[in-house]
Amino acid sequence: MNSKNDKIILHGMRFYGFHGVNPEEKTLGQTYLVDCEVTLDLSKAGISDNLNDTVSYTHIYRVVRSVIEGESKNLLEALAESIANKVINEFNIQSIRITVVKPNPPIKGSNINQAAVEISRHRTEPIN
Repeated sequence: MNSKNDKIILHGMRFYGFHGVNPEEKTLGQTYLVDCEVTLDLSKAGISDNLNDTVSYTHIYRVVRSVIEGESKNLLEALAESIANKVINEFNIQSIRITVVKPNPPIKGSNINQAAVEISRHRTEPIN
């Protein structure tokens, strides 16, 4: 069995944060949507049915929330990078893909439904 491509996926997490280049974005804030996909071996948890043999998606959610609701960033790229780094360093995962969506971005004279950034990061050191 190949378990190297197993994933935990959290889709459509919604948070309120104060990120952006414009001063009003940092004072008024807005909603952000985040998708998170982590790759790890889920075979042990699949057999044992024990939460201790996996990464709790509740814990992943809390880490993502702490970044979005935490220190203000100028760029979606920096926000996604902070989430990826914190999750990959805190949990025993092989890789992560993060999508951060800013609904209705404040672009003067535009009618854009959303702006988004997606990044993928991989663990550089072996998993214990």
